[in-house]
This record gives sequence, structure tokens and C-alpha cells, in this order.
Amino acid sequence: MDEFRSFVRSNVRLSDYTRLGVGGTVEYFAEPESELQLLSLLESCRRKNLSIRAIGAGANILAPDNGIAGVVISLNKPAFSGIKKRVSKSEPFITAGAGVKLVQLITEAVTIGLGGIEGLIGIPGTVGGSLCDNAGTRNDNIGQWVESVRVANLDGTISVLSKSEITFGYRSSSLDTGIILEATFRLELGDELELSKRMQKFWIVRKSQQPCGESRAAMAFNSTKTGASASDLIDQVNLKGTRIGSATISENNSNFIVIEQNDNDKKNNEHSIGENIKRLIQLVQDRILEKTDIELEPALRIW
Repeated sequence: MDEFRSFVRSNVRLSDYTRLGVGGTVEYFAEPESELQLLSLLESCRRKNLSIRAIGAGANILAPDNGIAGVVISLNKPAFSGIKKRVSKSEPFITAGAGVKLVQLITEAVTIGLGGIEGLIGIPGTVGGSLCDNAGTRNDNIGQWVESVRVANLDGTISVLSKSEITFGYRSSSLDTGIILEATFRLELGDELELSKRMQKFWIVRKSQQPCGESRAAMAFNSTKTGASASDLIDQVNLKGTRIGSATISENNSNFIVIEQNDNDKKNNEHSIGENIKRLIQLVQDRILEKTDIELEPALRIW
């Protein structure tokens, strides 16, 4: 990787790039500053048979404590963090780079009178990560607003995919086979003031449903196919507040796992937090399956 040393570092701790603050070192961590750099890196990884993963804000990633081989790519540089607007009655479009925070996209859209995605406010992550996971609520998701997506393929080429060429499922999409560069969304024209009020209401509701003051917290499970909420099921089997090591089921919202470390945890468990989170997830899944016959699916991407 010497030819990419201007934007590729070795043995970088993934805990610095995940919301849970969990993860050992990755062999190579890349922060390309242009599409050309990214494409050259991808082509080189293909030739060297190096595995590739992309990371956005790390909001729902659980990286292993003992680290991973290969390359993790972060599109956090300005080349991948721009927003472009093309607004008219026939073209209510906004285009955002993969590195743009979802909250930034929503706020920018509302400011120029484009609505539709304001219901997603408060969902953490970047545009790229949100598209990969088709982030959303029970009634709305980001995929339904997509017009097209530019993707860097792992062979170093670029494709522009229309919505009809992309499969969006529940908390999933067909976009996780490449590296998302940017996406264009077709939104709805609306009144800026009314959209702003709607966005603020959604923001207040979502914040009230999340653990207060917890910087190291992540949603644990997706909603169930039966419609039952994961938090209600966890409360039903009396697992709220359950702790394994420093990984705890939140007292505020039992569908969140929070990391609460004391001095003893730091001494004894700093290299096993990820494993404890996985054990906690498994405990919840097993107990709920046993008591309700419902299978919970983790919201976290477990690397």
C-alpha cells in the first residue's frame, strides 16, 4: 500500500470510528480525497485480493475486538461531502455525497422547500450508510425517495444506477456490493416553514425515544415482522437494564445498547466490549424466542 500512503494508514483502531467506540485495529484504513484515488485503490485491492469494507458514521457497526484484515474505506473528505440542488416543479432534486450526514441532507432539503425525508430526522449516519441499510421508520424509508445512485464498483469502475435497478428491502438494499459515491433524491415541493415545523416535531419525538446523554449507544434490533416493537418485547421478558461487562440494555429505551464503563471495566474489559455486546444480543434473542416464538434481527452490522 506504499503507493497510497498519502491517504491510507496502517493499523488504525476502528473504535475511533464507530459510535459504540468498539473495534480493534484494521490492517489498512483509507480516506481518499478524490474519486480517482478511490478507484485506483479499489483496483489495487482487487489485484491484491484484499477485502474491502466501507464505513460512514459507524452508527450501526459492531467491529470485532481483535481487529480485521483488509481495507476499510471512509468517504469523509470534501470530495464526497457535497450537496447539489436542482429545484423546479418538474425537477425537485437534491444530490448528496455519500459522506454527507443524513441530518445535514434533511435540513438542507427542508431549507429549500423540499419535503418527504423530514420524517427520518434524528436517524444517525451518513447518506451512504443510510442507503446501504435503507434507513427509515415503520412508515418511511430513504430508498423510496431515490432517483439514482452513483456507485464505485470493486473493480475500479463507476456505475450510475436508476431506482429501478436497485432493490430496497427492510433495512437492506442491493447497494452494499460497491462503494456509494453520491445519490440523487426526487422529493416533494413544499412550504419551507411548514416543513421545518414537521421536521422539528419528528426530531422531538425521536430524541424522546432514545437514551438521553448516551454518546456510546446504538439501536440493537430491527422492528419485527409481526409489528411488535423490539423494546416492548425486551421489556416483556424483563431484560431492561441487563448488563454483560460494560454493555447494557438501556433503562430509557430497551432497544438500545449503551456502553457504560467504570474503572474496573476499563482495566479488564477494554478488549472484549464487542464480544460482550454480541453475548447480550444473543441473550435477548434467545429469551424472546423462548418466551414469544419471535425472532429478533439485529440492527447492528456485525463485522
